Amino acid sequence: MTSSNKKTSDGSNIALNRKARHEYFIEETFEAGLVLQGWEVKALRAGRLSLIDAYVLLKDGEAFLLGTNITPLLSTSSHYVPEATRTRKMLLNKRELDRLIGAVKQKGFTCIPLSFYWQHGKVKCEIALAKGKQLHDKRDTDKDRDWQRERGRLLRDRG
Repeated sequence: MTSSNKKTSDGSNIALNRKARHEYFIEETFEAGLVLQGWEVKALRAGRLSLIDAYVLLKDGEAFLLGTNITPLLSTSSHYVPEATRTRKMLLNKRELDRLIGAVKQKGFTCIPLSFYWQHGKVKCEIALAKGKQLHDKRDTDKDRDWQRERGRLLRDRG
């Protein structure tokens, strides 16, 4: 139930939103940059990021990341008070923003972050255009996943 494990030249994922694929049908994914402060980049290098309840807000032709919690390191400067859950601007090109804004205006679509990862020394966020799942959809997904797991066991044991 994890998103695609992107291995980059700089390393691997910083954080994954594991609940996203359980809660939503993923329609399309995009790669976005982020406007971050220095202390946030240092905290991300230490893996201090939580994507629980994170979502993307599209407003005035721009995208903003809300609900992410980047816990500051203890070594953060004492004269600066870091805000762990501040709103962060996302960097997307105009065509991608227009696509996202048009789709979110349709009924049932939302925009959520799937993962954070390093790419050539920069923090990237994989965001998805998604539709919420109903309870019966979640049960079907769980049933299919359990069957695939059981089928793998049966084939492995038989062979």
